[in-house]
Amino acid sequence: MAIRNIVKLGDDILRKVCRSQLEFDERLGQILDDMAETMYKAEGVGLAAPQVGILRRYCVVDVGDGLIELVNPVIESEKGKQTGEEGCLSIPDRFETVTRPMTVTVRAQDRSGKSFKLKAEGFKARALCHEIDHLDGILYIDRVERG
Repeated sequence: MAIRNIVKLGDDILRKVCRSQLEFDERLGQILDDMAETMYKAEGVGLAAPQVGILRRYCVVDVGDGLIELVNPVIESEKGKQTGEEGCLSIPDRFETVTRPMTVTVRAQDRSGKSFKLKAEGFKARALCHEIDHLDGILYIDRVERG
């Protein structure tokens, strides 16, 4: 495993739409391991592939109840609303108020290509939405409500 460099705001890669991951091989597993290690070292709760310079649709999330790896994730449904502060490892030392769904159901694949669904609420739902946004070139600062 290796710590990867986290891309910062201003790098064009953060604004690009990622391509689907089609190969489920040892290389993907190694990158997911590296991303998890990088996220934990940076004391984050999520990290998406473009944040480490890779334009592919995968991310890792851990809000304190175990690591989740999502490959080709899609939000299938969302309910309710929650408003709270968000930050991002690619935008250090900045926090903004963002409204997200309270509950989401996400369909994704694991590192071996097996499909699964995940229902999440509260902070976990917020983290999943934040990371999946990264895969479409959307940053949380794009979702800040201006009063």
